[in-house]
Amino acid sequence: MTSTVRERNGMERKIINVSSKRQITIPLKFYEHLDLGNEVECLLEDGRIIIQPLHRGPNEFSVEILKELVSHGYSGDELIKQFETQNENIKKAIANMLEEADAITAGRKPSASFDELFGSED
Repeated sequence: MTSTVRERNGMERKIINVSSKRQITIPLKFYEHLDLGNEVECLLEDGRIIIQPLHRGPNEFSVEILKELVSHGYSGDELIKQFETQNENIKKAIANMLEEADAITAGRKPSASFDELFGSED
């Protein structure tokens, strides 16, 4: 359930419920206005939670990829070819991780435990 309240300064404010799992639903009008997409950045600032768009450009990992390829001795056309390959691999890996996270969130797939990910201390 949400309710809309108009502030004096022209800002629109919505009061929304928090579920028993600490989840909230962002009102569609806000979501669309901010073009939030599949991920948002959440900040804790002066006792407030700030949720803002997280837009990652296609070249976010470009510098890291190039540094790695140059350190392996690639240059010229071969550097470009390897860069394109690595960049595409990263895009696929991120898409797979997001799909897996969605499946875990929806309960279609169990999440891994700390020991499964990092091994037990035994």
